[in-house]
Amino acid sequence: MELTDRQKKIIEIVKKEEPVTGEQIAEHLKVTRATLRPDLTVLTMAGFLDARPRVGYFYTGQTTSKMLSDQIEKLKVRDYLSIPAVIKESSSAYDAVCTMFLEDVGTLFVLDDQGLLSGVLSRKDLLRIAIGSRDMNLMPVSVIMTRMPNITYCKKNDLVIDVAELLITREIDSLPVVRKKGEGLEVIGRMTKTNVTKAFVELAKGEIK
Repeated sequence: MELTDRQKKIIEIVKKEEPVTGEQIAEHLKVTRATLRPDLTVLTMAGFLDARPRVGYFYTGQTTSKMLSDQIEKLKVRDYLSIPAVIKESSSAYDAVCTMFLEDVGTLFVLDDQGLLSGVLSRKDLLRIAIGSRDMNLMPVSVIMTRMPNITYCKKNDLVIDVAELLITREIDSLPVVRKKGEGLEVIGRMTKTNVTKAFVELAKGEIK
């Protein structure tokens, strides 16, 4: 949130002289109380100031960076995850290529016979097989996929900002969203760079409640 010069001056006045009335603030700035009303409303609604009837305005201690941090803390995976693209570990590399094309994704999550996460398959994994001139119809994805403990994943209550950091540091395009099921992990969604971007665009537009 970008504050105007007058709004910044109002905050400084309240910091120094709290509690202070609207009339007193107006007197400091040499403007009318009516002129200040919109600014005081914005600062109060945004959380910079607290207004108490018959007492005046107080500074809440909030800063723009702190308020942004608080908003980011509200962005949870559960609100932005999308449907996962999955494939069985017994499927062939050719099947994986077809599934990627049909689902329009760059990563597939591989499931075992119990429907639990057993691996992750990327475009790079399939490209290595294709370059090697191997018959992709005869190559099961279980041979070329990334297995535990090398799979990076997240859970629905994780913060979107933490997912963003994982995507950057691990240099990957997406993460499976999982939950514990017995001794394994059940895939319930996926988080991609697009999901993360959507979350921060909503934050920038002030659509986060």
